[in-house]
Amino acid sequence: MQNQLQPDWMTGVAINQDHADHSYGEKIEAVGRVWAELPQVSCPLIHRFTPGMYIREIFMPKGTMVISRKHLTEHPFIVAKGHASVMTESGIEHFRAPYCGVTKPGTQRVLNIHEDCVWITCHATNETDPERIAALITEEPTFRPVAPIDNGKHKEMENP
Repeated sequence: MQNQLQPDWMTGVAINQDHADHSYGEKIEAVGRVWAELPQVSCPLIHRFTPGMYIREIFMPKGTMVISRKHLTEHPFIVAKGHASVMTESGIEHFRAPYCGVTKPGTQRVLNIHEDCVWITCHATNETDPERIAALITEEPTFRPVAPIDNGKHKEMENP
């Protein structure tokens, strides 16, 4: 008997039940490879700096699904606008602005953006190069998927 594929609302792709024993990281990597082949969505960044602090703000439009980088440091995050369902290794949480939380090292998220969302992170550093900071505080992904969705299914969208 052939195993059935079950849709997973957080990933927008079908995950074979045979892969239930794979780690969270392996599943995210597999989904990321699929999403990397889809049209990508622009999520503009704003970089701000104060002495000893880097503040990163990202805008994620409604109907977007995003896989974050794997975080290496503990730092605060703020959902300043919007609503997102967020899957981590611990399960699914719903974050609705205003919300403030703490990211722990090792965290990697899959975000389903229900309303236009502004997500802010704050990082203690004297570095002022955003690319260098990203290399210091996150693992370099083998993919960078930001996929458009329509009711949990991918839709075609022109690259901005």
